[in-house]
Amino acid sequence: MTPNSHYIVRSGRFFLLLTVLLAGGAAAETPAEKEEWTSLFNGRDLDGWTPKIAGHALGDNFANTFRVEDGLLKVSYDQYESFGKKFGHLFYKDPFSYYRLVVEYRFVGEQAPHGPGVWALRNSGAMLHSPHPRTMGLNQDFPISVEVQFLGGLSDGKARSTMNLCTPGTDVVYEGSIYPEHCLNSASKTFDGDQWVRAEVLVLGSGQITHVVNGEEVLEYALPQFGGGAVADFDPADKPDGELIEGGYLSLQSESHPIEFRTVERLNLAGCMDRGASNYKRYHVKSVPESCVYAKGSKPEK
Repeated sequence: MTPNSHYIVRSGRFFLLLTVLLAGGAAAETPAEKEEWTSLFNGRDLDGWTPKIAGHALGDNFANTFRVEDGLLKVSYDQYESFGKKFGHLFYKDPFSYYRLVVEYRFVGEQAPHGPGVWALRNSGAMLHSPHPRTMGLNQDFPISVEVQFLGGLSDGKARSTMNLCTPGTDVVYEGSIYPEHCLNSASKTFDGDQWVRAEVLVLGSGQITHVVNGEEVLEYALPQFGGGAVADFDPADKPDGELIEGGYLSLQSESHPIEFRTVERLNLAGCMDRGASNYKRYHVKSVPESCVYAKGSKPEK
């Protein structure tokens, strides 16, 4: 089956799932409907997160780039003399595959000295479906990933969408075919100044990915796979072009402009789908039978 036909077969089912999943939990009344979100950021420190900055070893938080202050996870450059090419990423410890991700962010301050260019002003992102960060080369600029790009407006009256897609070392299917460019703009509004923005992503493994900004769907694509370019100093063994990417690691980006995060939360969509189990969840879309928990004597016989 070709990637395009795969997308066509699955897209109708995913549209229904998207409608249900993005409706939220306002009307939830039963344990099966109650959404169990996990906060990935504890508001106190970087526990569970590991930095990887180009030119520095995994775990070296050069110049205190990533820090927690006043309950916020901050990306800061006040200890930099020059940004150079020190593109950085803060990786969460666990890989994910089927999930909803919510990130609340805002851009603040001024770009780091000697930043990479105007394109990096008020520019950051969340990188999805990455290989383990230990696979990154010392000087590798970006992880092989699907990037949910955050952009802030430049207060110049010009449109500048956020929640765009960029594809370092990957490809996706958009409107039935492989999208040929590195980045794809969303249909979002422009967010100038230091206002908080609520970014949500629905990720369905190697199937569909949907971007939502402040409750409004702005972009949808499918079949993330290894391919493309726009990544340097990587190990070719970690980029088997054409192979679908079912899941991977999440990271938050440092790309020369200060940014703050107050929320990083995930809702797992893979789990028990047996209604007879005590931990059955109606919103799960990926069955993991071994995760089911049964009351004594109630487990179905094989």
